[in-house]
Amino acid sequence: MSMAGNLRKVTKLSRVGGLRKVAGLARRRPRVDLSHPARSPLGSSVVNCVMYQDGIRVPGSADVVDAVKTVRNTGDGFVWLGLHEPTAEEFTDVAELFDLHPLAVEDAVEAHQRPKLERYGDTLFAVLKTVCYVEHEKLTATSEVVNTGEIMVFVGEDFVITVRHGHHGSLGPLREELEARPRQLAKGPSAVLHAVADHVVDEYLNVTDAVQGDVEQVETDVFSEEGARADPGRIYQLKRELLELKRAAVPLVRPVEDLATRPMRVVDPEIQAYFRDVMDHLIRAKDQIAAFDELLNSILQAHLAQVTVAQNEDMRKITAWAAIVAVPTMVCGVYGMNFKYMPEARWHYGYPLIMGITALACVALWRGFRRNGWF
Repeated sequence: MSMAGNLRKVTKLSRVGGLRKVAGLARRRPRVDLSHPARSPLGSSVVNCVMYQDGIRVPGSADVVDAVKTVRNTGDGFVWLGLHEPTAEEFTDVAELFDLHPLAVEDAVEAHQRPKLERYGDTLFAVLKTVCYVEHEKLTATSEVVNTGEIMVFVGEDFVITVRHGHHGSLGPLREELEARPRQLAKGPSAVLHAVADHVVDEYLNVTDAVQGDVEQVETDVFSEEGARADPGRIYQLKRELLELKRAAVPLVRPVEDLATRPMRVVDPEIQAYFRDVMDHLIRAKDQIAAFDELLNSILQAHLAQVTVAQNEDMRKITAWAAIVAVPTMVCGVYGMNFKYMPEARWHYGYPLIMGITALACVALWRGFRRNGWF
């Protein structure tokens, strides 16, 4: 179908009410960004809709239908539509307007997807996991360290749609940074995709730097004098939280590599060089995560070895005391037998002598065990 035909279809859909919800939201309230909680639109998944021409934001482009019509009539610029946790009903009209593939739409609505990059015709669909570090005073066996969310990005020749899931990873500051660099934004929707990927990967590095403090604290506690009594649940909890970070960063390596090396119609060739920089940062984050995982394995093994050593020391002490107690037990057992004729039984100094010999034997054993490190 020609561009004029597409525009007639869009206009017809808008007229009959197919896009009434999206267009109506634009008329009823201005689009604001969720990075400003005090001004967040309640009950609306539409965060912002902006049209850009030559990298410059076009004022008054909040209506989705009008923005798309303008871009496709002029053949210049693109539309950036931002959504936050849309429902299937809210996303239906958007999918029809931009001709999005049903499988990609389903992934964008349902969320909980693995990081990936897929091509549906002339549209790219990218899934990126966002992460943030959860501040805590002290790491415990139940502390939340890493919180994850998702950003889905649809990239076409004249549009980019970002769908965000989770309560962090707002793209408001990123949009402002891009608008301050019109030359970069003029490269089209792929510039937005690069900025989103770069923002997400930079957060990986920030979180790994923060997690490093927790790893170092656990390491210090385990190798302290009371390390054997440290709570191993903290180590397991940190490994579980680190696994969340690993699930976000590691699968993203292949998609970013494809964006950096494989020619794609909707990706500006100049942008591919920027994706190579994102790739370098992502590999660094992946290596740090792998190093932390190995270090935590070593810390856990060291802790288990410390527990074993402490248990052996306790058993040696118990054994030594049992050996010392065995001496008076044996003597008492011998003299507790009911024999009438025992040489020392009727001797005046018999009892003090036996008690003295028993005490000397116990002291000798205690000194021997202490000299050998059993106490």
